[in-house]
Formats: sequence, C-alpha cells, structure tokens
Amino acid sequence: MLSKVKVLLNPMYDLATFTQNDMQRCAVKLRNMDERSQSMEETAGRIVRYLYENLTDRKTGKQACTLVRFFKTHPYGDLDEDLQEAAQAILKGRPILRATKCLTLLATAGEEPYWNLRQDSIGHQAIPLIDEDFVNRAPMILQLIQQFGLDVSTVIEPSPTLITKSTHKAFNVFYVANAIGSPYIPAQEEFVRPYRVQSVLGFGGMLPSGNLFAVILFSKVPIPLGTAKLFRWISAYVRIAITSFDRRNVFIKDS
Repeated sequence: MLSKVKVLLNPMYDLATFTQNDMQRCAVKLRNMDERSQSMEETAGRIVRYLYENLTDRKTGKQACTLVRFFKTHPYGDLDEDLQEAAQAILKGRPILRATKCLTLLATAGEEPYWNLRQDSIGHQAIPLIDEDFVNRAPMILQLIQQFGLDVSTVIEPSPTLITKSTHKAFNVFYVANAIGSPYIPAQEEFVRPYRVQSVLGFGGMLPSGNLFAVILFSKVPIPLGTAKLFRWISAYVRIAITSFDRRNVFIKDS
C-alpha cells in the first residue's frame, strides 16, 4: 500500500516507456498550469519547468531532457523593444512589417543556467517568419509546421477561414527519432552532440487567434514513436491552459 502512495505522490514519468496512464496524468497536470496565473508566459514557464523536472530517464534517475522550450508566434509590432531587436538581428537590416509573425520564445528550462531565462537565449528569442522562402530555409521550423499538418502560409499569414479549419484539425507532433545527424535539427556540433540529444519531440497546435504554439523537448533518451503519438493528446490540454491568454496578457508585465 505504501508503494502505491509513493507512486501517486511522485509524478515523474519515464520518457522511454511513457504509458497512456502517464499521458492522462501529465495532461491533467499541464491543463491546470493556468491556475492563479497572470499571463501566458507565466503559464508556459510552469509547463516547461514541470516537463523538464518530471520527464526522467529511469536508468539514471535524472532528467530525460537537456532542454524544454515553449514557442508561440506573435506579431512583430506587438513585441517589446528587446524582442523586436532580437528579430531584427536575425534579418540583419532587412525590413520587418508590423504584422510579420515571429516565432517567439515564451519559456525555457534546461540543464545550463542560461537555458532557464528566455532573455538569455541567443538567436531564438524572436524568429521572424518573414515569408515562405525564409521558413523553407529553416528546416526545423518547416518540419514542425508540416508535421503539425499545417501549411506555411497558414502560420505566417493566417486568414479567418484558414484559422477556423486549422483549429478543428487534430493536434499533432513534430518528431525526430534520431537527432544526431538529422538535417532537421540544427547546431549539431554546438548542441546536439555535446549534450547527447537523442530525439526531439514537439507538440502543439493553432490557437483561436491564428497563432501557433509549440512545446519542444530535446531528449537525451530515445523517444519511441508510441510515446510521440501520446503527446498529441497532451497538446490539446496545454492549449486549454493557455487559450484564455491568447489575445491578452501574453507576456509577464513588469512590476
């Protein structure tokens, strides 16, 4: 009886043998991350921290992921000055329209100290999706969009009709079983190999506003296809947790 109580009190999940029961418990936990939250950023921070701390490698007893990140597309004109500058730095002087969608880092959690504050990220704080050609030259972003079952045009310039159709699609995942050597995962020598990233799993979908959200796990243990499929359902619960902040209170307000 005591062992059963410990299991209930310990929410950790073995990412290599993730079960349907694990999925259900994890989904409910993430669904309630908006409780007493004041913004989407705060909720996203709780989500990535929970996943980073509770997805484990049973063999080592340590965290299974080296890094967990939460992204959301956001209009360039609605970003603060620092994020606009981050987007401008990527394009190196090319003009950006106010309506341009930027894949914006809302929250991050990882094993390096500077992976735990979005403002410390270099090159990923706000990625301007300036046109389809730009996205086509960013293999990981392109694959994420396509594996989510979306068209690039739907993400960078959503119309009301496309938004309605997309939000009713089943949630999907971005899944790379073997990250080492994959053309879809950049920074092989700087990140993938030194941090022993074995698999990458992203899950998310389209919000009512037409903005895309995605949670991306960089795992040090191989993630089976069956596990990846279970995260399709988790994405639906995460969407519920953040939808109330979709059009307001996206970022934490400075006190």
